[in-house]
Amino acid sequence: QVQLVESGGGLVQAGGSLRLSCAVSGSAFSFVAMAWYRQAPGKQRELVASITSSGSTNCADSVKGRFTISRDNTKKMVYLQMNDLKPEDTAVYYCNKLNRPLFASWGQGTQVTVSS
Repeated sequence: QVQLVESGGGLVQAGGSLRLSCAVSGSAFSFVAMAWYRQAPGKQRELVASITSSGSTNCADSVKGRFTISRDNTKKMVYLQMNDLKPEDTAVYYCNKLNRPLFASWGQGTQVTVSS
């Protein structure tokens, strides 16, 4: 059973920074492309950033140049460094696989709230 535990969210003013962390247990993590997703109130969950097993990254256009995804395979961790945060970045952030089938059990997510 894979367990995903996200942390690092909080309340920050516009222009501020946060670093999110995701701990992955129970999976052959090193060979899995991972991603960060977010879900704002009343909206569908969307893909924010992804990283392959070899470290190639990609970001949604809305966060490109501001967010950076990284991973530590030895610690089974995925990170999301978020800079120059905007109110529209307010959402619950989750990690999971990039490619289907996703891990069946999503974590609790971590709330990011950006005030203007």
